[in-house]
Amino acid sequence: MVMFKRVDRLVAMAVLTAVGLTWCTLVALDAFRIFVAELNDVGQGQYTLAKAATYVLLTIPRRFYEMFGYAALIGGLLGLGGLANSGELTALRAAGLSKLRICASVALGLGLLTLGTAVLGETLGPWGERKAQALSLAAKSKDVALAKGGSLWARDGETVISARRGRTQAGSAEVDLDGVRVFEFDKEGRLLSLSVAGTAVHVRNDWTLRDVRRTDFGPDSASSTQQTEAGWKSGLDPRLLALSIIQPQYMTLGDLGRNIYYLDRNNQDASSYRGAYWTRLFYPINVLVLAFCAVPFAFGTLRSGGLSKRLFVGIVLALGFYFLQRAIVSFGAVYNLHPAFANAIPPLILVLAARFYFRRNA
Repeated sequence: MVMFKRVDRLVAMAVLTAVGLTWCTLVALDAFRIFVAELNDVGQGQYTLAKAATYVLLTIPRRFYEMFGYAALIGGLLGLGGLANSGELTALRAAGLSKLRICASVALGLGLLTLGTAVLGETLGPWGERKAQALSLAAKSKDVALAKGGSLWARDGETVISARRGRTQAGSAEVDLDGVRVFEFDKEGRLLSLSVAGTAVHVRNDWTLRDVRRTDFGPDSASSTQQTEAGWKSGLDPRLLALSIIQPQYMTLGDLGRNIYYLDRNNQDASSYRGAYWTRLFYPINVLVLAFCAVPFAFGTLRSGGLSKRLFVGIVLALGFYFLQRAIVSFGAVYNLHPAFANAIPPLILVLAARFYFRRNA
């Protein structure tokens, strides 16, 4: 038992060190790429170089979450490659440890790191993304702002709009707004009317308020009307509003669940949120299965190849799994497969491939 604990410690430390270096490198490269892209917007409104740097820094937790799967795979290959180059991997095999046992040590080391990454994706990741979007939007546009808690405020001439939340439409930059309040003022700042609507929908360049109650204020009185649907003349650009809305893949499981419940209750399409929900649930499983199942396939390569070959193997496997997953999930969306089933197929394929490999090369 002591020997096994030492083996686990040896393999885990080698792998985690390589994963950490790979992880930081991938995130740094991705952050630098985004920073260069943000430089094109410097000078727009009040968006300065310092705000561009702050924007990128706020998105770092989310980038750590997104890059962990690739870092776990490539770092695992590099870590085992280091053990192979020093002869320690050969010694472990000569001592009677199977490839399955060594891969279990890799999974053991990555398990705790995966758990921490999942927590990061539910806490600092979404929080930083919201802060980054609010910073960018406030600096680039003086007419749209995000309030604390994610509610949206916008100004269109003498009209002020408030929305509790917004949703992007699938395949479009346009948005739907929920919990909408439209305040109309005159040039002296007096409130003329207040419209409270369940939703605001942008269709064919026009806004439509649904389930709306409008109150008009006169000098000495107020009158209210209720309508199922009413047109709303507004120059509010939905593409600008889309920049203020956190995309489903960046939301927490709780936020995704609430959006799914709301859309299902109102007979609206929740497929994008449901897909993001199950993708996030399967994220830790995909990382561990990929690291556990892909590493033994490269055992022969690790003995004969150097750093460049191990990097190549890791990148090919990571890209292969990414495209396999996206293809199967997209296939499931087209043929109305439940997202849970579609997300379970790629890791299941890897598990079956690994089982076949271990039976032949135990």
